[in-house]
Amino acid sequence: MELLSTINLLALVLLPFVVPKIWEACWIIVLRPLMLSRKFKKQGITGPKYRFLYGNLQEMKKMKKEANLRVLDPNNNNIFPHVYPHYHQWISQYGETFLYWNGTKATIFISDPELGKQILSSKFGFAVIAKTRPEVFIVFGKGLPFIEGDDWIRHRRILNPAYSMDRLKVMTKLVVGCTLRMLEEWRKQRNGEEEVVMKMEIKKEFHRLTGDFIATTAFGSSYAEGIELFRAQAELGEYYVTSLTNVFIPGTQYLPTPTNLQLRKLDKKVRDSIKRIIAARLKSNSNNYGDDLLGIMLKATRSEDAEKKMSMDEIIEECKTFYISGQGNSSLLLTWTTMLLCLHQDWQEKLREEVFIECGQDKIPDSDTISKLKLMNMVLMESLRLYGPVIKMVREATQDMKIGHLEIPKGTSIVVPFLKLHTDKAIWGEDAHQFNPLRFQNGVSQAANNPNALLPFSIGPRACIAQNLVMIQTKTVLTLILQRFRVSLSPEYKHTPVDNFNLYPQYGLPVMLQPLDTSARR
Repeated sequence: MELLSTINLLALVLLPFVVPKIWEACWIIVLRPLMLSRKFKKQGITGPKYRFLYGNLQEMKKMKKEANLRVLDPNNNNIFPHVYPHYHQWISQYGETFLYWNGTKATIFISDPELGKQILSSKFGFAVIAKTRPEVFIVFGKGLPFIEGDDWIRHRRILNPAYSMDRLKVMTKLVVGCTLRMLEEWRKQRNGEEEVVMKMEIKKEFHRLTGDFIATTAFGSSYAEGIELFRAQAELGEYYVTSLTNVFIPGTQYLPTPTNLQLRKLDKKVRDSIKRIIAARLKSNSNNYGDDLLGIMLKATRSEDAEKKMSMDEIIEECKTFYISGQGNSSLLLTWTTMLLCLHQDWQEKLREEVFIECGQDKIPDSDTISKLKLMNMVLMESLRLYGPVIKMVREATQDMKIGHLEIPKGTSIVVPFLKLHTDKAIWGEDAHQFNPLRFQNGVSQAANNPNALLPFSIGPRACIAQNLVMIQTKTVLTLILQRFRVSLSPEYKHTPVDNFNLYPQYGLPVMLQPLDTSARR
């Protein structure tokens, strides 16, 4: 009897705490999805049916898994149905704008370029980076792309000088040095004078090279010094990609599960590696930390102006973001552009001729030379259009909002599918799926029937801060390779672009490299 009384008393004490939580869970999992589905249906927007807790995650996972088993024709640039089979199917069923469910999160797919511009523009003030799973910050760091408001303004103001034209000129020289080291390693791999053509997994080479760029140009270290950091971040990235199609339950990130323990272990490795790089810089520069990215951030720790000050933890987060984002985007742009030049040998020869005219056959390029490569710029724009590393952007409504004719409730995620926009025949014409760099001969704004149709680095104030650096790096590397090698696809190449947060070649990019000196003697 006494035990029963104790239980009843405990129930009465806990009831005020338990009932709100049960109601909140019921609202999130059942009632809100029903309410939002009806609200969007009144606007003529439908989509795949919401399923309890999982939403449409299981459908997405199944369709992507099936798509990843297929191999495309290398000349097929219509990759949107392969990379996003669920979006492709839902567009055919529900139209260009539809509602789907990322777990319990309502998500609107919008592929209108004008609406995309509005959504990505900060001047509206109510569409921001989508609230995301906690592991994204472990993988990418809580750097510039993931912070908001006054913190974003402060970080952007501090980091801007690291990407000035004067700094980019210095960086170009460092990129040349890194690339020449890679090309010298390639030369050593040739087995004497008899080997005319050699096979290379060039995606791996570019991944290592861009890691060297970042370490050298931004942090004054080297790929060798940051190798543990790169490996740990690569493993973290794999965990993150795997988790994207799983249901996230708030609070589970704190449980001591094997996955969570491994994530914490890898995150510690990354942070410890960055701390060692920072410690080395502090030790070698007692007063002046240098004018690269790390130096600029370290100087900000000593600022007496609150609007120009950074903490050491903020520096570590920015380093994590720059390492993984910079390495991924640069290496993938190089990889996909190389693939296109392998498939279109006529354009490879046009670029080589342009390089020989501007640089000669053996002159080392500089930033002034790079700026004169008009054809190469056109090729890179077309590569970014067809195979841009960033294939979608997600925002979230922070209040009830209206975009065009759409009324979007607070908390709704909004997907702007760059890959769909960049290959839409209604925007780019009947040759939208073809490789045609000449479409950019009069500039980006004239290449399509909408000036906002190309968004490889996003748009507006929150556009990628490092986009000029990425372009200069890519042009420099391609220039040095074209001076020395003719590149073609290996017969082993399998054309299977996949969504691993960015656009990846699932099986890498094996190519055949023919040194120009040997091709001349044949």
